[in-house]
Amino acid sequence: MLDTFLTTLHPGLTAGATAGLLLLSLLGSFVSAAFGAGGGALLLVGMTLWLPITAAIPLHGVIQLGSNAGRMGVMLPHVQWPLFGAFAVGAVIGVVAGSQLLVELPEGWVEALLGAFILYSLWGRMPLPPRGNRGITVAVGAVTNALTLLVGATGPLVAAYFRTLHLHRLRHVATFSACMMLQHSLKIAAFGALGFAFGDYVVFLAVMIGVGFIGTLLGRATVQRLNDQLFRQILRILLTLLSLRLLINGLAGAL
Repeated sequence: MLDTFLTTLHPGLTAGATAGLLLLSLLGSFVSAAFGAGGGALLLVGMTLWLPITAAIPLHGVIQLGSNAGRMGVMLPHVQWPLFGAFAVGAVIGVVAGSQLLVELPEGWVEALLGAFILYSLWGRMPLPPRGNRGITVAVGAVTNALTLLVGATGPLVAAYFRTLHLHRLRHVATFSACMMLQHSLKIAAFGALGFAFGDYVVFLAVMIGVGFIGTLLGRATVQRLNDQLFRQILRILLTLLSLRLLINGLAGAL
């Protein structure tokens, strides 16, 4: 009975693959709730084990949209609307430009680009633009929204910029969540315009989001009992291995 249910969720996958994706949603949300970062990247690169990159990125966007919308909803009074507005202007520009790049790039190059981007976010130094004025915020919105169509997980870049603004913690989390919610919404709209059939995945996505919520509750409940340093090291190694696989497979398919 369980196998039948899992196969029904995503007819194109085996029951084992669907179970693996649900486990990843649980683990990714657990990681984000317990350690504040890393869960979204883990979910995205893990999804590429069973899904083509052209499906993993838009589906990941829907799941992350649900997560960020929830955080924004409970912290709405703390959103800094002028900052959000400047980011939104850039976001619209960036998603239009990114859509053109996505059409031109072969799937193998997109896969390799995602692997390289995650590796850089793990081992490189995140660029820190000068502390904000509206022009810089517009530029950050444009660049990260163009990239999100290609690599999916540009949250670390946006977070790196927001840290330079030295916002109060509540304002930081609320405004960041609002910007990421917009980014994922535009990404979903762009993939929809390019013909991705989100309707085929409605039940699958609903269950993924529901399982992810359970992971969030578990992460919050156990955050004080975990060895933060050891877990982060394990997560970094796991993400590195998955990203190397993406990079090698993408280059092999593109060359």
